[in-house]
Amino acid sequence: MSISYNAPQTFASPHAHGSNGVRRTMVRVQMALLPATLFGFWLYGWPAFFLWLITLLSCLAFEFMSLRLMGQAQIGRTLGDGSALLTGWLLAMTLPPWAPWWVGVVGAFIAIVIGKQVFGGLGYNVFNPAMVARVALLISFPLPLTTWVMPLPMTTALAPGFVESLHITLGQVPIPDAMSSATMLGYAKTELSRGMDLLQALTAGHAPQLSWFGIRAGSLGESAAVLILAGGLFLLATGVIRWQAPLGVLAGVAIPATIAHALAPGHYMDAGTHLLSGALMLGAFFIATDYVTSPTTGSGQIIFGLGVGLMTWVIRSMGGYPEGVAFAILLMNALTPIIDRYTKPRILGRTRAGRPIDLPSAGKGA
Repeated sequence: MSISYNAPQTFASPHAHGSNGVRRTMVRVQMALLPATLFGFWLYGWPAFFLWLITLLSCLAFEFMSLRLMGQAQIGRTLGDGSALLTGWLLAMTLPPWAPWWVGVVGAFIAIVIGKQVFGGLGYNVFNPAMVARVALLISFPLPLTTWVMPLPMTTALAPGFVESLHITLGQVPIPDAMSSATMLGYAKTELSRGMDLLQALTAGHAPQLSWFGIRAGSLGESAAVLILAGGLFLLATGVIRWQAPLGVLAGVAIPATIAHALAPGHYMDAGTHLLSGALMLGAFFIATDYVTSPTTGSGQIIFGLGVGLMTWVIRSMGGYPEGVAFAILLMNALTPIIDRYTKPRILGRTRAGRPIDLPSAGKGA
C-alpha cells in the first residue's frame, strides 16, 4: 500500500523551548550588579550616582537615535530589552566615580553608536561595547579617567550634599586636591617607575589599602569585590553564565602573579593584590561572559578566560597602563572567531575535521 502526499512535507529536528530571553537575561545581570552599585553610591556619594544616571540615560538616548536613523520598527521593544541599559551600567562601573558629566555622554556615544550599532546592533558586535568605550576614553582623555578620590560615604559630615555634588558632576566645582588619591595599581606602577622596591612600597603606611569591602580609591565597580563576587555567583546559580570564563580569568591572573611574585617580590605584586584590584572581578563575571563577544563552547571559554587573565597580568606588570582588563578583553574578543573555529564540538558521525567516520559494515564480524 502506497501513500501519496499532495503537499511537500517539512521535518524539523527535536528541539526544546527555554524560558530565558534577552530581557530576562539583562534583568538578572542588572540584579546581580545592584548590590555593588548601591554600595558604590554610598561609598562615593551623590557624584557617583549622577555619573551613573547620566551614562545610562545617554546610552538609551543614543540607542533611540541610532534606531531612528536606521528606520527600524518597534523601537520601544528594542529599547526595552535592557541591552543598552546594561551597556551603560557596565561602562559607569568602570569610570572614576567623580568624573565630569561629559565623560559619561561621550562614553555612551562610543559604546552604543561605534561599539554596537555600527556593527548592526545587538548580537552582531565583535567587541564588548562597554570596553570599547572604556579604552577609547582612557586613551583620549587620560586626565579625567585617572583622577580618583578617596571614599567619602554619604553618612559622613564631610560628604558633599545633593546640590554640591551636582556642581561637581557638571564640572563647576573642581575636586579638592586633598581628596585625590591613587588606586593600588596606579600607586604600584608609580613606585616601580621610581625604582622603588614594590614589596616595601605596598607595606608602607601611605600605600593604598586593599580589602574585600573596597574602602579605597577606585572605580564604582571596584567598590566591593565581595559584592561583585556575590553577584557573579548569583549569575552562575541562575544559569545566566557558565563557570569556565570567570575561572579562566581569575586563574590566568593568579598563576603568573604567584610565580612572578615568588621569584621577584620586589618587582611583582602578589596574586591577592591582583585579584582584589581594578576591574578584575567585574571583568571576570560580567564582561568576559558576554554571550556575543566570547566563545560559545566550554573549552573555548576556558581558553578565552585564560587569555584575558594572562594579558591583564602582562599589561599590569609590564605595560604602560596600570590597569589592563579592558585592553585584554578587547584583544581576546578579536580572537573569539578563531577560538570558536578550533574548539567547535565534533558533529555526530564525523571526525574533528568534518570527515565521515568509517563504520564497519553489518556483515563483518557476523
